[in-house]
Amino acid sequence: MWKIIPNVMEKPDILARSINETLVMLGWSGGISFALGMFLGVVITVTKKGGVMEIPPLYQTLEKLINFLRSIPFIILLASLIPLTRLIMGTAIGVRGAIVPLVFGTVPFFARQIESALAELDPGVVEAALSMGSSPVEIIFRVYLKESVAPIARATTITAISLIGLTAMAGAVGAGGLGDFAIRYGHQRNQIDVTYVTILILALLVSVIQLSGNLIAAKNTH
Repeated sequence: MWKIIPNVMEKPDILARSINETLVMLGWSGGISFALGMFLGVVITVTKKGGVMEIPPLYQTLEKLINFLRSIPFIILLASLIPLTRLIMGTAIGVRGAIVPLVFGTVPFFARQIESALAELDPGVVEAALSMGSSPVEIIFRVYLKESVAPIARATTITAISLIGLTAMAGAVGAGGLGDFAIRYGHQRNQIDVTYVTILILALLVSVIQLSGNLIAAKNTH
C-alpha cells in the first residue's frame, strides 16, 4: 500500500503537522464564529419587525453588515484584512494569521444559518410564551434556543463543513494546514498522491462532522 503513496510516506511529519494546523484553525475560528454567529443570528431574529425585541434600526444595520461581508469573496477578504490581522494577531501569515479572516468569513454565513434555523420554530410557541408573561430574554433561551437544537445542529454542521473549505483556501495562501500541503507538494511538485491523500483526509473530516451533526439533530428532533 505504501508504494501507492510514496511521496506522502516520505514526509509523514509534514502531513501530521498540516493536519494539526487545519484542526487548530478549525477549532479556534470555529469556536469564535459559533459564539459570534449565534449571537448575531439571535439578535437579527428578535429585533426584526414582529420580533420579541423589535428594534428596526439595529436590525437594518446588522442586516446590511452581514450582507456586505457575505458578498466579499474569501480570497479578497483574506487580503483586505491583513492590516487588521496583524494588529490583532501580530502576524498575517501562518495559522495565527488565518484566524481573523476565517472568523470574518464564517460569522456572517453562520448568522444567516442560525436565523433560518430559528425561523423554523412555530410562531405559536413564541406567542404562548409571551401570553404566559415570559420576558424576551427568557423566550430567547427557553423557547428559541431550547426548541431549535436540531436545526441549530444542522446549521452548525453546514457551517463547519464550509469552514473546512475556507481553511484549505487559507492554506493555499500561506496559512499552513492541508491546503498548503496539497498546493506546495501535490500541485507545485506534481506529487499526485499527496493531492489524493489530502482529499481523503478532508473527506473523512467532513464525514465525521456530518455524522456528528446528524446524530445530534436526530436526537433532538421532536
